[in-house]
Amino acid sequence: MSLVCAISNEVPEHPCVSPVSNQVFERRLIEKYIAENGVDPINGQPLSEEQLIDIKVSHPIRPKAPSATSIPAILKSLQDEWDAVMLHSFTLRQQLQTTRQELSHALYQHDAACRVIARLTKEVTAAREALATLKPQAGLIAPQATPASQTAAVVSNSSRLFMHSLGVGEKRFLHLESRGKTVPEDLIRAEDLGKFRQVASHAGLHSASIPGIISLDLCPTDTNKVLTGGADKNVVVFDRREEQIVATLKGHTKKVSSVIYHPAQSVVFSASPDSTIRVWSVTGGNCVQVIRAHEASVTGLSLHATGDYLLSSSEDQYWAFSDIQTGRVLTKVTDETAGCALTCAQFHPDGLIFGTGTADSQIKIWDLKERTNVANFPGHSGPVTSIAFSENGYYLATGAQDSSLKLWDLRKLKNFKTITLDNNYEVKSLVFDQSGTYLAVGGSDIRVYICKQWSEVLNFSDHSGLVTGVAFGEHAQFLASTGMDRSLKFYSL
Repeated sequence: MSLVCAISNEVPEHPCVSPVSNQVFERRLIEKYIAENGVDPINGQPLSEEQLIDIKVSHPIRPKAPSATSIPAILKSLQDEWDAVMLHSFTLRQQLQTTRQELSHALYQHDAACRVIARLTKEVTAAREALATLKPQAGLIAPQATPASQTAAVVSNSSRLFMHSLGVGEKRFLHLESRGKTVPEDLIRAEDLGKFRQVASHAGLHSASIPGIISLDLCPTDTNKVLTGGADKNVVVFDRREEQIVATLKGHTKKVSSVIYHPAQSVVFSASPDSTIRVWSVTGGNCVQVIRAHEASVTGLSLHATGDYLLSSSEDQYWAFSDIQTGRVLTKVTDETAGCALTCAQFHPDGLIFGTGTADSQIKIWDLKERTNVANFPGHSGPVTSIAFSENGYYLATGAQDSSLKLWDLRKLKNFKTITLDNNYEVKSLVFDQSGTYLAVGGSDIRVYICKQWSEVLNFSDHSGLVTGVAFGEHAQFLASTGMDRSLKFYSL
């Protein structure tokens, strides 16, 4: 008869007996139990390792089931063990992948927090220098330097607020950061905007053999620098003030569908149906990174608020979040329930959420941190062609092939205004000015609406082809547009 451990019910390799309960145990198991509890596991009486009595037996032979003696049974046993090992290996790979994603996200959060801290520190320093240069007013004491401990506390509190915002829950839309509330003094007035006329037209930026400028962007910090992408596969940087081409960037193998100008660096980005996103150096005139995030045409491109990451959408049904410095794709997500191509993408000004348009008329709002779809805006009846967030973060404008323009309130998650355009009007571009006062629409013509009233203040039909891009200059002092007629036009007083 074989000895059986009272704890594991298996044949022990080092059997011993407890004088308290007279039961046989595997010494390794009973010693662990005594170390944790100090009693016999059978009757609960006090027991120590010294009281255990070893049983001297020959090396035990574990009994096998009678059915395990045949060759088929042995093969099945080996197969079961192999399956168990493979399942365990698969589980370990899944855990490794999850850990990598969590680490990548944690690093992104840390980097974002560091950038906010650096920006706040810079603002505090600039404010202190500005105060130091002010002439003391009568009866006022000159301001003293803020102690380093107080400065650190300000930065720390701001950092905590930022990190708290990264974890905003389901009420994220109710507490959007207030942006653009102060209207710049130099902002063009609506009555003056209505007096705009065409002041310049440039038709030689792109090749005449393949006509058409498909995308447009202005440098946020110097709106005299104009970026265009053409059907001729080229990206062109144009200086409006000097009226000359600064750089022609070649490398795409198909037309350039989206372009973005970096706000702080001499760097531009472009996307194409050739499935690539390219990062270009304007000063060097060369491509510094090729991001291969998609397997089909890239349909949308948007730069994160930090200026270090790109959001892209594609006909392969995925959106991707990529690092512009390394060209590495940090995450890539699709809505498996929809199974539909994405037609455009745009970051919200706070960089925590973004929107995508789909070929089946849906506008989807995504949480970047959780990589989940948090809201859907149905209502259009054709593929969504363009979306734009207002600078204060309250409004979302969307256009589709149903000849309509819809305005959505992100605080209430509902459509509050629908502007019906002419029959067969094709909306190709939507953009708010930097103050969020005006909304420009490009398509069959150019239209500008004043926000809140949503009344039309401007209409241009100077392009002989479809208008593919519109953009406001600084303080809306001028308006730029591109079209399939291969021309770049400027409008102002």
